[in-house]
Amino acid sequence: MKWKSEWKPLTLMAAAFVVFFYLPTGNLRFDNAVIEALQLAQWYAREHVILCLIPAFFIAGAIAVFVSKASVMKYLGARANKVLAYGVGSVSGTILAVCSCTVLPLFAGIYRMGAGLGPATAFLYSGPAINVLAIILTARVLGLELGIARVIGAVVFSVVIGLLMHLFFRKEETEKASVQPVMPESEGQRSLWQNAAYFAAMVAILVFANWGKPDETIGLWHAVYSAKWIITGIVAIVFAVMLVTWFRLTWWKVLAVSALTTLLAFFFPQEPMIPFAIAAIGLSVITSTRQDETGEWFTQSWGFAKQILPLLLFGVLVAGLLLGRPEHEGLIPSEWINRAVGGNSLGANLFASVVGAFMYFATLTEVPILQGLIGAGMGKGPALALLLAGPALSLPNMLVIRSVMGTKKTVTYVLLVVVMATTSGLIYGTFFDGR
Repeated sequence: MKWKSEWKPLTLMAAAFVVFFYLPTGNLRFDNAVIEALQLAQWYAREHVILCLIPAFFIAGAIAVFVSKASVMKYLGARANKVLAYGVGSVSGTILAVCSCTVLPLFAGIYRMGAGLGPATAFLYSGPAINVLAIILTARVLGLELGIARVIGAVVFSVVIGLLMHLFFRKEETEKASVQPVMPESEGQRSLWQNAAYFAAMVAILVFANWGKPDETIGLWHAVYSAKWIITGIVAIVFAVMLVTWFRLTWWKVLAVSALTTLLAFFFPQEPMIPFAIAAIGLSVITSTRQDETGEWFTQSWGFAKQILPLLLFGVLVAGLLLGRPEHEGLIPSEWINRAVGGNSLGANLFASVVGAFMYFATLTEVPILQGLIGAGMGKGPALALLLAGPALSLPNMLVIRSVMGTKKTVTYVLLVVVMATTSGLIYGTFFDGR
């Protein structure tokens, strides 16, 4: 037996044995932390996988198949006009009400299609950070000045982070640009406006299906929330017509899935995820059996799901174990966090940035969490630092980013977000804390 080749599995087995042997079961904090990890994973699976991630996987797969590589390189590629590329990347989040995990399939899609590292990371940050609903809610709940600071900081962050990522890895980017051929725009089977309408329909389904309930019981946001499933259903019907007329899916199969989805929506009006899941399964079955571009669409979407979903769920479990859920504790006591982010010191801002970067925030949940922390004595500087680092990053997010662009680029990206969030918090707290 060649023992040299067996040291690695032996070490792993021994380490696993020691961990399980000394597992502190019976300790109240540890047991609660395990429960929190499982409950956070359950909540994530119920609230985000079906309505958020599945549409995002289909959009990412569509980017890989239906968006020409020439178009991606023209607007976001290493040779693209920098003003246009960073402009598109930095404001993209205004139309996407997504969290740090839902944006990942979209980022992976454009990055693999040839987008430059700078514009791609600008998009990666801006997607969850410049959420127009979250900006408005921040201004309404936490104050206008904090809302304005958040939107300015997020836009500036996305551009600066993208530029710095390009600068730090400019040698690789230069090599990438040199091997990318100048590709002519392909005519494709559909016109530009048809492709735009197709993507707009998928984005609309993603946005309206996840439209959060506002605090107010009147007004535009509440009206949209009240009609969210009607709007989603109408857009889904238009989308189904597109699939039949523009993508040549078999009409009776699409009609059968649509009829079953509608029927389930009437039978389970309080469980919209059931018809939504059936629609997603039906679309998957129809496309997976085809040998044309729609079959490739399913293949690409499934590839993103296989790569991303396991890492996300593992990351959510770890985040729940360490930090718990909002208003619940994990292994790290919440009083440590509250005590650490008071005032406007460098340590307070850095701590808020790091905790925000590793903790998972669903879309819009950062606002009520911060409201409670500010009420407990959190300074305005650390509050902004957490707002700028938290929604854009999370432990699950980092694990997936690493699988897409490697360890070195991921560490650099995370450090840039943490350092810039800390600096912004210090500056903002200096001028506005105590006023």
